[in-house]
Amino acid sequence: MLSVSTRLFALILVALTAMAAAEGARAGVSVEADTLSIPGMAMNGMKADIEPAGNGKGLDVTLSADRADMPSLGWRKLGLRLDGTLDRDELGRWVFDGSVKLRGAPGGALGNAAVHVVADQAANTLEVSLKQDKAQARVALPMDQTTHAQITLAGLPAGWLQGLLSTVWSGRATGGRVDADLALDVLDSGVQASGQFSLAGVGFDGSGGKLAGEGLSGSGRLGIDSQADGASVDLDATLRGGDVLLGPLYARLPDHAVQLSLGARTKKGELAIPRLRLTDPDALQLEGELAFAANGDLSQLRLDRINGRFPAAYTRYGKGLLQSFGVDQLDARGDLAGHVTMEGGALKAFALQTAALDLRLGDGRLGVDGLHGAIDWSATENRPSTRLGWRGLRFYRIPNGAAESSWRSSGGVLKLEKPFAIPVLDGQLRVLGLSLRPGAATGERLQTSLALTEIDMAAFCRALGWPEFQGKLGGAVPSLRFVDDRIEFGGGLSINVFDGFVDITRMTLAQPFGAAPVLTGDVALRRLDLALLTSVFDFGSMTGRLHGSIDDIRLVAWAPTAFKASLVADEGGRISQKAVNSLTSVGGGGIAGGLQGTVLKLFKTFGYKRVGLSCTLKGDVCSMGGLGPAKDGYAIVEGSGLPRLNVVGHQREVDWPTLVRRLKAATEGGGPVVR
Repeated sequence: MLSVSTRLFALILVALTAMAAAEGARAGVSVEADTLSIPGMAMNGMKADIEPAGNGKGLDVTLSADRADMPSLGWRKLGLRLDGTLDRDELGRWVFDGSVKLRGAPGGALGNAAVHVVADQAANTLEVSLKQDKAQARVALPMDQTTHAQITLAGLPAGWLQGLLSTVWSGRATGGRVDADLALDVLDSGVQASGQFSLAGVGFDGSGGKLAGEGLSGSGRLGIDSQADGASVDLDATLRGGDVLLGPLYARLPDHAVQLSLGARTKKGELAIPRLRLTDPDALQLEGELAFAANGDLSQLRLDRINGRFPAAYTRYGKGLLQSFGVDQLDARGDLAGHVTMEGGALKAFALQTAALDLRLGDGRLGVDGLHGAIDWSATENRPSTRLGWRGLRFYRIPNGAAESSWRSSGGVLKLEKPFAIPVLDGQLRVLGLSLRPGAATGERLQTSLALTEIDMAAFCRALGWPEFQGKLGGAVPSLRFVDDRIEFGGGLSINVFDGFVDITRMTLAQPFGAAPVLTGDVALRRLDLALLTSVFDFGSMTGRLHGSIDDIRLVAWAPTAFKASLVADEGGRISQKAVNSLTSVGGGGIAGGLQGTVLKLFKTFGYKRVGLSCTLKGDVCSMGGLGPAKDGYAIVEGSGLPRLNVVGHQREVDWPTLVRRLKAATEGGGPVVR
C-alpha cells in the first residue's frame, strides 16, 4: 500500500537541490546525469530543466528519467516525468505544484497524477500530496531522515500495490480499492511498514490459482517487514464479504463481521502461516497454522481448535477441504468440534466430537441422522477409546436403524473394538470387524467383514422404488476392502426370493462416491418360481422354475454397459398368451408354425417343454440367442403337448435402447430400476 508515493519525495528532493542552486538566477539551468542514485532509488538518463516562470513568480521545473528503479517497492524499469512550478510562500516554504507521470508502473500507478509538495526547512518537514482520478495519497517525512515516512492513502486501486506485493509474495492484486494510514521505514535491506487499512472489493491471485481472493472488504491493522532473505506479514482484520482460497481451504465470507488474525512468513517462494485465527460467530471458529510450498500446494495444515455450526460452516468454509477428500456435496445440520493435522497433503491426525449432527452426502444416497459421540485417530500415536453412535443411517436410500460403536486408534489404524448390529428392514446388518486407514493415499483404506440376516425383500424393493418381491435377503461378506478408489466384496450375498435364490458374487464398486460409480459382478439364479416372478410384472403368466446367470456385469452410473445373460426354464410348465407375445416382442421374432397364429387366438395358455433367452451386451449392442438354432433364427419357446406352440427369435443383433424399450413395453414399465 506504500508504493504510490513513498519514493516520490526523493524525486522532489533532487529537483529542489537543483532549484536551490538556481535560486535568483535569471537564466535557465539544465542538469543531466547518466546515472543518479539516492537512498532507495536509482535513475538512468536523468535530466532536470529549471527556468524562470513566465509570470515572473517562481521557477518552472521539468525532471525526467529514461529508467527509474525502486527495488524495495518492487518498481523497476519505470519511465519518469515531473512537471510543475516551484515558488516560495509567505512563510518562506518551498511549494511545488505540477504533475508526475510514471510509465510502466504496476496497475498504471501515477500514470498522470497531480502533485503538490511543501518543503519547510524551518520545521524540517516535507509533505507530498498526489491525486489521480479517485485515488489520493499524502506522504509526510522529516527532511533530515528521508527513510521514514507517514503515509495516508484514500481510494487507491489495489493494482497500484503490485510492486510492493511482489517483494512479499509472488501473487498479484486483481481489483478493488484500499485506504490506509501507515508508517514506513526504508532499511538498507528492505522495508518495514505498519498501520491501519480498509479494503473495498479487493482481489488477489497467485501460485497457479491455489491462493486467491475476490471481492474482499473490511478493515484492520497490518505490519510488513520485507528483507532480502524473506518477508513477514502480521494482520488483524475484520472482513465483510468476499471469497478467499488458500490451497484446499475455500471461504465464502458473509456480509457480517468475521475476525481474522494471522502471521505469515515468505521465503524462497514458500509461504508459512504459523498463526491463524478465524472467528465467524454463527459458523466457524478455528485456530492453527498453514504452510504452502513454492508451487502453491498445501504442505502443512494444523488446526488445533475447530468449532463448526452447520450448515453455515460447510457452505462458507468447508467445501474446498472436503472436495480434496472426494466429497463434492454435503448437506449438514448440527455442531462439530475437534482438531485436524495434515502434512504434505496426507492426513496425520484428527479428533471430532458432536452431540447431534445430521449429514447427507451427494444427492442423499448416503447419510446419517443424530450422529453423536467422538472419534480420535493419529497416524503415529495410540489414542484412547471413543464411542460413536447414531439415530439412523441411509445407504443408497436403504434406511438403517440406531446403533452404537466403539473405536480405538493404534499404529495408524482406526479399528472397531467389538462387533455391533444395525437394524435394517426388519433384519440386521452385523459389522463383525472394521479397520480404517484414514492416512492412506493409495492402497487399502478400509477392510471389514459383514453379515446380513433376514432382510425383508418387499421393504427393500419399496425403498428402491422397485416392484415388491417377497422373500428374505441374507448372506455374509467375509471381506470387504476399500482399495484405492474401489470397493471389493469377498464372499457373496444370497437372496431368497420367488421361492428360489439369487446369488451375487465377485462384486466390486469403483468410485462409490463419485458421479458415475462403476459396479461389476456376477449373478446366479437358482430355481426361481416363475408363477411368483411373473405375478410381479405385467409380462404375462408362466409356471415352472427358472435358472441361469448374468455374468461379467458392468454398470456405469447404474446403467448397464456390459453383461452376459442366459435364462432358461427347462422343467416344463404353462405359458399364457400374453407371455408368448412378450417373449416374441423381446426377441424380435414370431410364431414358428403357419397355423400357430390362429391357434394362439383360441387358447389362453399353452404347455412348454423349454424356454430360453440370452443376451450378451457390449457397448450399445446386445447379441441375442435362445435354446438353439432354428429356421431363420433361434428358438425361444419349445412347445409341449397340444396345441404345440414354438416361438422363434429372428433378430440376432439388437441395440440396447431398443431392447430396453421392448422390455418396458412388455411389462408396461413395471420392472425394477435403480434410481
